[in-house]
Amino acid sequence: MMNYIWSGIILLSVVYSLFTGGAAALTNSVMEGAKSALALIAATAGMMCFWSGIMEIAQSSGITSAVSRLFKPVYRLLMPDLADNEEISSAVSMNVSANLLGLGNAATPLGLRAMSLMHAENGANSASNSMVMFVVLNTASLQLVPTTVAVLRAENGSTDPMGIITNVWLCSAAALIVGICSAKLLENRRGRL
Repeated sequence: MMNYIWSGIILLSVVYSLFTGGAAALTNSVMEGAKSALALIAATAGMMCFWSGIMEIAQSSGITSAVSRLFKPVYRLLMPDLADNEEISSAVSMNVSANLLGLGNAATPLGLRAMSLMHAENGANSASNSMVMFVVLNTASLQLVPTTVAVLRAENGSTDPMGIITNVWLCSAAALIVGICSAKLLENRRGRL
């Protein structure tokens, strides 16, 4: 459906620019947008490669296993049916760690791995309570260091890219608390729906 919507918007803008004499402006905008997109990719690619490498080192050196053991009481409370599975706990820990560092893009493949492990453990075609809780943890993640946002702010000329850190802490903590409470309140209702 979204493909049709975007295609329609593009087609309408091209037709409108042709009839209003703005074809040159449209062409310049397309070229400037492509140039800006490439600059943004270049700015964030280095940061993502660095932190993805750090996460690989953390996994290879056993740091993620240590973090997993540290968070085990929290996992036992939030995802009781998967807390004793070391492989899933480690995958969830890596995802949570990437999100704590504000690396949403680097956290995505880690989250997909954790979710595929949970799906294999679940064996059903519907999401388990633990899978739903993991989506909440991943989506409303607490960010201690908003790395991606800071890079974007610096790229766009901010003199204080990390100046929003207190706001990020408050907003992400509030979102996480509301998400966890909602998931816990609704997990008992899933069987009755």
